[in-house]
Amino acid sequence: MWSEIWQWIFTTIGWVVVTYMVIVVAFYLLMLFISLFQIRKQYGLDNEEPYEDLLEVSYTKPLSILVPAYNESAGIIASVRSLLSIEYSEYEIIVINDGSTDDTMQRLIQQYDLVKVNRVIKKAIDTKEVKAVYQSKLYDYLYVVDKVNGGKSDALNVGINLSNFPYFCSIDGDSILERDAFLKVMKPIIDSGEEVIASGGSVRIANGCRIENGSIVSIGLSSRPIVIMQVIEYLRAFLMGRIGLSRHNLLLIVSGAFGVFSKKWVIDAGGYSHTVGEDMELVVRLHRLVKEKKANKKIVYIADPVCWTEAPEELTFLRRQRNRWHRGLFESLWTHKKLILNPKYGSIGMVSMPYFLFIEFLGPVVELIGYLYMIASFIVGGIYVEFTYLLFLLLVIYGSMYSMVAVLLEEWSMRRFPKVKHIVKLFFFSMTESFWYRPMTVLWRCQGIVDVLRKKNGWGDMQRKGVSQ
Repeated sequence: MWSEIWQWIFTTIGWVVVTYMVIVVAFYLLMLFISLFQIRKQYGLDNEEPYEDLLEVSYTKPLSILVPAYNESAGIIASVRSLLSIEYSEYEIIVINDGSTDDTMQRLIQQYDLVKVNRVIKKAIDTKEVKAVYQSKLYDYLYVVDKVNGGKSDALNVGINLSNFPYFCSIDGDSILERDAFLKVMKPIIDSGEEVIASGGSVRIANGCRIENGSIVSIGLSSRPIVIMQVIEYLRAFLMGRIGLSRHNLLLIVSGAFGVFSKKWVIDAGGYSHTVGEDMELVVRLHRLVKEKKANKKIVYIADPVCWTEAPEELTFLRRQRNRWHRGLFESLWTHKKLILNPKYGSIGMVSMPYFLFIEFLGPVVELIGYLYMIASFIVGGIYVEFTYLLFLLLVIYGSMYSMVAVLLEEWSMRRFPKVKHIVKLFFFSMTESFWYRPMTVLWRCQGIVDVLRKKNGWGDMQRKGVSQ
């Protein structure tokens, strides 16, 4: 009797996991077709956009660039230097030093000849105390705010309060922008007549690239396998995931590393919240506000504008990052659980929120069960081995195969990597993803769920070498 019960349990688990993986693989296949169509339509080689025209027209929206910085001494100078050289008609740069304990503030003062100014800060959003506001004597559109530590969200809210212009961009202090990135990411906002209230661009890995004076001189690839896998992971997430969701206004994430927002709508939504996933939580809140106001507004993703950022090169820091991302995902879903499967919120409630709950958040749990099931089935033997073959095939398709397609999609449309050996290397490593990298990240994300249950908060320390290094 007990053997029959165990057999039924084992078989049921196998069918549940296989059915789940079939649904996930089918969903991503649909996303792939949407992305293929959209990328070739908008970013094909024969569809060059005249972005430079936006430099001359009078209706280009001025922009405030917010750079939150906490212990970013290694990369902050190169990041600001890259922003000073961007192609855009009118903008200001606001660096927010969030109580750094290193020499971030001192380096900024020395490098850009900063002096204290009396600047009125409107308290549209409540924040921690601002100690001083500085302005550069070299560049009058560069400001630096020195404030009491309050976290990234609080730093961004201070920047919003201080900003002069109707749109702002949040960009990480360890990032480098391509010179025409803002022209590209602002174009849908300008063309839509303010129908678009947020626009996000692609984020790529800078490790291995050659950077001089805050600009990408040549695109390269790191020699570290752990960094190469992150390059592949970013290609897959942005080119296959976000393009498909954005096509139907289902996007719930505009990367905190590079995103443009309407200041009015963000203030109406209450600014950034104090969570570890503040970027996603804000976007969900904006969608919620739009639906409740019954406004015709969109949040979009543009694949072409690129922001280059530093990726963790050690497993310890990568594990902390993925753990934090998963905890942030849970916080956003839990805070806005009212939206899940709620027809009042349209496709956001009926498609986006369930997708992020059942596939993105619970996916690692099901995958971990699948890995454990495969191990157990080889021990037990019999009919369970057939389940294992099917499950293994699905996991390989979900992991390695889709990553390989993402690499080909990059080469087919964007062609960012100039050397054939880089594409070959990426393609080869993507084939190995299901055998080592994906199981590892699955464990880290499951640990994030455990930490959620333990009510663990905080970002955890991250090591920065600086993108210019």
